[in-house]
Amino acid sequence: MYIAKTDSWYLERLTWLIAGIFALASAILAAIHSPYWLILTGLVGVNLIIFALTGFCLMANILYKLGAKPRLQK
Repeated sequence: MYIAKTDSWYLERLTWLIAGIFALASAILAAIHSPYWLILTGLVGVNLIIFALTGFCLMANILYKLGAKPRLQK
């Protein structure tokens, strides 16, 4: 079984946290306000697919510029 390290808030962990917050928040907003919020959920999903296929993640680049350190260094 794989369990991620939780000793610090490294770049990869922050990226997953933010993706989860965006997806959950947009699903809740879609349920209580407007179904158009599901567009945000779709955009989160598309970004995750793009990252899986290409290795490029806009949120990770933003967090890196803000000072988040990746767990794995080159």
